[in-house]
Amino acid sequence: MSNPTDLTNLNSSAPAAAETAATAAAPAAAQPQLERNRIWSFLRFLFRIFCRTWLQVRVSGTESLNLRTGGLLLLNHQSFLDPLVAAVWLPRPVCYLARDSLFRIPLLGSLLRNAFVIPISREAARSSSIRAALAQLDQGFLVGIFPEGTRSETGEVRPFRPGFLALARRANQPIYPVGVTGTLRALPRKALWIRPVRVHIHFGPPLNDDERRLLHEESDSKLCEQMRSKVDECVRIAEEHQQRAAPARTRN
Repeated sequence: MSNPTDLTNLNSSAPAAAETAATAAAPAAAQPQLERNRIWSFLRFLFRIFCRTWLQVRVSGTESLNLRTGGLLLLNHQSFLDPLVAAVWLPRPVCYLARDSLFRIPLLGSLLRNAFVIPISREAARSSSIRAALAQLDQGFLVGIFPEGTRSETGEVRPFRPGFLALARRANQPIYPVGVTGTLRALPRKALWIRPVRVHIHFGPPLNDDERRLLHEESDSKLCEQMRSKVDECVRIAEEHQQRAAPARTRN
């Protein structure tokens, strides 16, 4: 089992060194856009500070990721913090899908666009969102989706909705299961502030060739359960890391 990376113990040069190495190996098409987007870099910098000083974010399984190409991340959903903590340490943006109505909110809409968020409309054809996500994958970006469709109230991984399968079947890039734990305690539903709770993210290995072939052969219901099981296993590993770690800091 891989050793977790503790963001609270990283020195200032470690993230920069990792980012330089990964960006140099990334597809050339993705590099210019990343370099131009200073807003994304600034927001990531601020949230990294928050993760080091308030949350204790640790990650494991990073050896599974191939940062030289795009990839599809299948994540469990416990809290609004999930998309932030799962992506904060990565040297390139993770593009998430969000309701297009959020883009019409002043300031928030501009932030979402500069954070590479992909708008989706419930009224418009789903194919437009899939094409946008595929385009980001082809440019070398990571795309993150939450197949549960909503946040879990208990921390258990809910049944997956089949909507994500249309993207998974058309993606040519690696597909990774990802488990997040601790964010439900850090920011539960209706909470007004973020609690200083240890958070752990575990990245599982990508689907192998046989598993990719089953995406086109198995029924939606069976595939949803198989993918849910893989994400659930990542959550279990993340919880094991979390339990072995020292107790989270308390604040007066």
